[in-house]
Amino acid sequence: MNVAIVYDRVNKWGGAERVLLALHDIFPNAPLFTSVYDKKASSWAKKFEIKTSFLQNLPFSKSRHEYFPFLMPIAFESFDFDGYDLVISVTSEAAKGIITKPSTKHLCICLTPTRYLWSGYKEYFSNYFLRFLSIPFIWYLKKWDKIAAFRPDKFIAISNEVKMRIKKYYNQESSVIYPGIDIKNFAFKNSGKSDYFLVVSRISKFTSYKRVDLAIRAATKLNLPLVVVGQGNTKSLKKIAGKSVKFTGKVSDSELFDYYANCRALIFPGLEDFGLAMVEAQASGKPVIAYRGGGALEIVKEGITGEFFDDQNVESLVEVLKNFHEHDYNNHICRENAKRFSKENFEKNIKDFVSKL
Repeated sequence: MNVAIVYDRVNKWGGAERVLLALHDIFPNAPLFTSVYDKKASSWAKKFEIKTSFLQNLPFSKSRHEYFPFLMPIAFESFDFDGYDLVISVTSEAAKGIITKPSTKHLCICLTPTRYLWSGYKEYFSNYFLRFLSIPFIWYLKKWDKIAAFRPDKFIAISNEVKMRIKKYYNQESSVIYPGIDIKNFAFKNSGKSDYFLVVSRISKFTSYKRVDLAIRAATKLNLPLVVVGQGNTKSLKKIAGKSVKFTGKVSDSELFDYYANCRALIFPGLEDFGLAMVEAQASGKPVIAYRGGGALEIVKEGITGEFFDDQNVESLVEVLKNFHEHDYNNHICRENAKRFSKENFEKNIKDFVSKL
């Protein structure tokens, strides 16, 4: 069976990229089609044979893809998938819009319906003037996005939250298959020095929905040690951070594992599609303090492997932090909970789904 994989863009590292690597383990000979490829920012992608679109040759396209949203539909419609039996698109934007012949099956693993068009529209276009100017482009992109959503033969959602959004925005049915992590990488090895809370997140103006600012403001208010792990522009966050907050920038995998293993708990303040960082923390035997919404509801077991705060504001998070005691949670139960989201389960479920398709 000839298989191809399609992804929106290859220029970062995060949860979606872990999904791609898991797919590579299942289909090692499958090439990866994408709009742009930044080799410096994506060392993980060396395993793939990568095929890029015409956008690869445009100035700034690899690092400033957000300047070209109106070209993304054309980029993905330009790919030729003749000769492939199965194409798997992994997408939160335009990759689902590829065009395939009836003889080629198209399976879409939807990370979320295009956020800046639907669930996150008000956040991305909070500036009224920018929102007004973008009306023609957004109208075109929304129309195309809905058409593109009817091109896959089947949808897989990465959580029930995403399943709901696919139905709401695309009027399409989907099956839930959770992403997975390699559990053995997160062996419990606490050194007994758990004195800080942890945030693990990408940081940019386009990921403000992750609400890292809430964790920083709450930790600063209570003077609690907080470590923020994540690559990006932290200038605005550092302005609101007190002396108890530390920013690490980009870290290696081994360093990340150590931060998980030695923290008091992971704070997860965003409304996420899924949230692999929560699974990684649980695999390290650590509880999670999360906003009550999105993928957190499917990962964290309240009172057993973590706690929720009900409102996305500083006061709500502060109340939970005041009453939090990490010794109330069993490290081994947290780790067992993470096994529901193992890489092995993901690969088995994908293989079973493909065989039925």
